[in-house]
Amino acid sequence: MKNNDIINQLVLNLGHRTALGRDDFLVSDCNTYAVSWIDKWPDWPASGLVIWGPQASGKSHLGHVWMSRIGALMLTVNDLDIYEPPDLVISHPAIYIDDLAEVVGNSEREVLFLHIYNLVVEQGKYILISSRTPPGRWNIKLADLRSRLNSLPAVMIASPDDRILGAVLLKLFSDRQLEVGVEVIQFAITRMVRTFAAAEKLVHTVDLTAMATKRRVTIPLLREVFDTMENI
Repeated sequence: MKNNDIINQLVLNLGHRTALGRDDFLVSDCNTYAVSWIDKWPDWPASGLVIWGPQASGKSHLGHVWMSRIGALMLTVNDLDIYEPPDLVISHPAIYIDDLAEVVGNSEREVLFLHIYNLVVEQGKYILISSRTPPGRWNIKLADLRSRLNSLPAVMIASPDDRILGAVLLKLFSDRQLEVGVEVIQFAITRMVRTFAAAEKLVHTVDLTAMATKRRVTIPLLREVFDTMENI
């Protein structure tokens, strides 16, 4: 079976949604609950939502799906440092912040973000936050901000499961015109770190190794890559 046939079969089994201006977002057991919350918008029980999960699990991708869908502003720490909160909120129906890491613990930024949050609520708008950890583990100094964010519903995206990783690996190999068998994908899944970043690193390294040694992508070649590389 050719790569494209396998990919199509996997994607049909998974289901997928197109992010405007981005790659397809694959839906599987590891992220279906978070996806259902995005689909519920604007019928959320609060003015905001937190999506959390490990690095490279697809949080940011899903956040961009939501942002593109409704025309939300992607808020950065640079925005907090440059603009006044009313200017950031007034022109957009919603706010998306990819990570609070550079806000939390900075007293001035926490005050500004609290102001933004309050404006969002007052104006009947929405805010989406993605993070590696749930709100209860955010070391927020400002008590008012901490209580407000802790009150938001929080949903988790788990590390990519076998079906997602299989589809992603096959697409990455196919993008590089590398034909691989199902047994190669299955072997890779059992050995690799379960993130999209690791999948990209693995395929890049395998491609370079295959070109350098003029070999096809097989299990023995993958075994050599795993034996010589770390954090894949």
